[in-house]
Amino acid sequence: MTDRVDINRLLGDMRNLKAQTQAFQRPQGVGDTPAGMRSLGALPVEGTSKVPSFGDLMTQAVNKVNDVQKASSSMADAYERGVAGVDITDVMIASQKASVSFQAMVQVRNKLVDAYRDVMNMPI
Repeated sequence: MTDRVDINRLLGDMRNLKAQTQAFQRPQGVGDTPAGMRSLGALPVEGTSKVPSFGDLMTQAVNKVNDVQKASSSMADAYERGVAGVDITDVMIASQKASVSFQAMVQVRNKLVDAYRDVMNMPI
């Protein structure tokens, strides 16, 4: 078994998230209907809900990884102290979840850095 994250699956998940966030955005000018469109029975689009920015999504992802790692650490501490109801299998599963989520976040960061470098190295 390998410790590497399947990058194609991760990129596919990122594309799905992007498609989900773009589904709620409306193009600029959709609410600005010309006078001729009103005569055709077109109704103006009501205000849409705020779509989170990329930075907000990344902040949420980092915070979720941090929460998973904290939960894993607290579960391991509880097992070491001998708290009743904390099983070693639960501790190991939480530890693996924390490890996988951290590795996925590192891979996303690496891909973002590579994309940034590619954009910066593009000729003008």
